Amino acid sequence: MTSTDVIGDFLTRVRNASRAGKDRLTAPASRLTARLAEILKEEGFIESFKCFSEGSKQFIRIQLKYLQGRQPAIQGIKRVSKPGCRIYVGVDEIPRVLGGLGVSVVSTSKGIVVDREARKTRMGGEFLCKIW
Repeated sequence: MTSTDVIGDFLTRVRNASRAGKDRLTAPASRLTARLAEILKEEGFIESFKCFSEGSKQFIRIQLKYLQGRQPAIQGIKRVSKPGCRIYVGVDEIPRVLGGLGVSVVSTSKGIVVDREARKTRMGGEFLCKIW
């Protein structure tokens, strides 16, 4: 079955695996999901990720990160802009997640970036998700 919301499917897989205490997860890969995994790695929410293919299908394997006592590094992850209701924000409207402890992910004309980079380059865009 194909998913119409690639980002939502990816975020749900990450959220479910993190809450279930899994060490790693495998999800279908695309340029969007690879960039989201890169952001998760840069922000310290996951240990590592690797893209691979089996036949003609592309996959991404993510090694999840846990803090002391098997507490997941990802406390919450929420999709904001959905295929049925797109949410666009200007540079002055990009929200801060938990006062800067989390990140907002924005799709700009220069690519998918976190809220700090979007503010620094003075670019707004589609508010994809927030992670804390």
